[in-house]
Amino acid sequence: MRKGFALLAVLLGLAWAAPASAQTAVKDISLKAAQQLANVTLDDCTKKGFKVAVTVVDRDGRVKLIIRGDGTGPHTLSTSRRKAFTALTFKATTIATIDRVAKNPGAANLKDISGVLLLGGGVPIKVGNEVVGAVGVSGAPGGDKDEACAMVGLKAIEGMLR
Repeated sequence: MRKGFALLAVLLGLAWAAPASAQTAVKDISLKAAQQLANVTLDDCTKKGFKVAVTVVDRDGRVKLIIRGDGTGPHTLSTSRRKAFTALTFKATTIATIDRVAKNPGAANLKDISGVLLLGGGVPIKVGNEVVGAVGVSGAPGGDKDEACAMVGLKAIEGMLR
């Protein structure tokens, strides 16, 4: 009889706990959205004559997708990944992070964090105010141009982010 009550108590506890955990859904970027983002970003840069690589990372900084356009330099793969990681880490574009470091001498050592790269071209992916990933672009003649391509890609997936 005691075992029956103990089992019932456990089952009731699980039943009450299930709805609470269902309310805390984790947002992330889907593979489909990452593919669309990367393809549109690459296409936009290619149309502008830039040979780039594009990396999309998830909310944990793990690579979701990397694509490398034809004729890109060998450094663009690792550079695009590090730009995406940096944007995710600081929850801001890499250009904004560069400005932050320039205005705050106490932040100068941020560049020494493993994986961080303070070059323009990294942009966080947000659902509302929550950062769910980031995109990094490398290969255009200037980080501002890399970032502009990334912004076109992000605009294309706005409806896919929830």
